[in-house]
Amino acid sequence: MNARQIVIITGMSGAGRTTVANALEDLGWFVVDNLPPTMLKALVRTAATNASTEPKLAIVVDVRGGVLFDDAKRFVEMLRAEHSVRVLFLEASDAELVRRYEQVRRPHPLQGDGTILDGIRMERTRLEPLRGMADDLLDTTGLNPHQLTTRVGERFAPGGELEVTLTVMSFGFKYGLPVDADLVADMRFLPNPFWMPELRGHDGTEAVVADYVLQQEGAQEFVDSYVEALRPVLAGFARENKLHAVLGVGCTGGKHRSVATAEYLAKRLSGTPGLRVAVKHRDLGRE
Repeated sequence: MNARQIVIITGMSGAGRTTVANALEDLGWFVVDNLPPTMLKALVRTAATNASTEPKLAIVVDVRGGVLFDDAKRFVEMLRAEHSVRVLFLEASDAELVRRYEQVRRPHPLQGDGTILDGIRMERTRLEPLRGMADDLLDTTGLNPHQLTTRVGERFAPGGELEVTLTVMSFGFKYGLPVDADLVADMRFLPNPFWMPELRGHDGTEAVVADYVLQQEGAQEFVDSYVEALRPVLAGFARENKLHAVLGVGCTGGKHRSVATAEYLAKRLSGTPGLRVAVKHRDLGRE
């Protein structure tokens, strides 16, 4: 059985627990939010018996659990007796938390008939035992969601660097632009193999078509220039925590030029640090 990695995400309401949970989910963690502490051990036991479950488990624990939250310290101790558990505690200044609550116009979960600040101070008292158990204290004062996501990547991503997944998708313009494309390359400036009787029945995944397409005047120059133009864009996506992007590569029918170019672009981009490349041919076989 694989050693299970467990992270307990806790801390002040409004300090960024949801942002951290989403960032970990993007990094491949299985995330459970707002689980009563009494169910923590049962969750871990169930996950341990499921061979298909990822060994990385993140659990958000906070005061929304009501009176059950008071058992959180005891249950974390119980989990630590059997597993490697890391507690990440998020905090922020009172002024920052008040500002965030006022921005979203929601009450603090503990303020009752009092003020937001009353709720914050009560929460700090209740959280003190868990704060004392924290392996990581992360002060999010002054951090926006993008910056906080970057901090999570520094702590939990392999090598401390978030990875961008780029899907290079071929398509046919006659079937419409991909609605999820972030970038689009138009390969209709190249001669169309469709008009070559010996190539018409083949597609861009086959060498006979790929060689024809990529040997056309301007094809190699385009790919070389486009790859270089993409590098700062992809680096910017990583800095802005845009971890999933789609590059659409189009031609008329999505069978020859776009397919060959998408395959070649993916090959050229593969091996780029911090980048995972996948290829998809949306309209291949549709004609």
